[in-house]
Amino acid sequence: MTKKIRIAIDAMGGDNAPNMVIFGAEKAAIRFPEVEYIFFGDETKIKPLIEKHSGLKGKSTVVHTTEVVSPDDKASVALRQGQKSSMALAIKAVKTGEADSVVSAGNTGALMAMGKIYLRMLDGVSRPAITTFIPTAKNEVVMLDLGANLECDEQMLLQFGIMGEVFAKTVLGIKNPTVGLLNIGSEEAKGHEEIKKAAELLKEEESVDYYGFVEGDDISKGTVDVIVADGFSGNIALKTMEGTIKFFSTMLTRTFKSGTLSIIGYLFARMAFTRLKTRMDPRKYNGAVLLGLKGVCVKSHGGTDAFGFSNAISVAHDMVKYASNEEITKIINKRAE
Repeated sequence: MTKKIRIAIDAMGGDNAPNMVIFGAEKAAIRFPEVEYIFFGDETKIKPLIEKHSGLKGKSTVVHTTEVVSPDDKASVALRQGQKSSMALAIKAVKTGEADSVVSAGNTGALMAMGKIYLRMLDGVSRPAITTFIPTAKNEVVMLDLGANLECDEQMLLQFGIMGEVFAKTVLGIKNPTVGLLNIGSEEAKGHEEIKKAAELLKEEESVDYYGFVEGDDISKGTVDVIVADGFSGNIALKTMEGTIKFFSTMLTRTFKSGTLSIIGYLFARMAFTRLKTRMDPRKYNGAVLLGLKGVCVKSHGGTDAFGFSNAISVAHDMVKYASNEEITKIINKRAE
């Protein structure tokens, strides 16, 4: 018998909540019939939507609250004033064991702060890392940290390498993922001292297949399966990639609209461009995990649609099903023995 997985949902987080959230959960319910949902938010808005989506009936409960964390709230304000908000209550449901994971499309800073306060850190992990996966010329690549920690010492980078390797195994299904450290060059003499020291630690770590230093262009090449970086460098790299994709898409559209021959050329190549668009669709890669917490906490992009939100739920489901946190704790505790 398939084990039931309970996911707490911040139904009021996101640009188009709660409609996008409920519709996304229904899409996820088709893929994961064993999942039960606990929606936190205004029941006068949530319950009518659930009634419209038959796939959620019988597997959903609603916990009412009218308090919501605003996208503009500072993390400190959200912690003090939002203890009964839909986001806080959803996270606390994981802490108490009422839910196995939490998904929110709300304020990232508030989610990170509340996650650290309410869930605490896994044993042996010093700081959480924002982790996601992105498309490359080969397959998907896991990247962390993407902004939670602007400065990292060698021990933190080592822990990120271990956590990223487990994430690649459990969420992407990669049997033996390779791990690389993002640096300004592949030579061993380059980079900050912390990165050099982290490289030495990763070389010695038996649970990690360490590749070596990788550069910015290695990300899109798919040189390794996991890329480890401090939050400052990782966030810049990710935003640069997102901006480049948007720029390329805009220029391509303009080019094909520039004249009759260009339009005809597009018609002949339309199928190929449709496949490319599907491959690069950011909604497919929606769902960043706050790795390192005592509980699965997934951040969905605030501007995503129902399809994107369903993929964030998919990440939360896989993290629980394949016991990612338990595996991370086991490896890190083994190192401490």
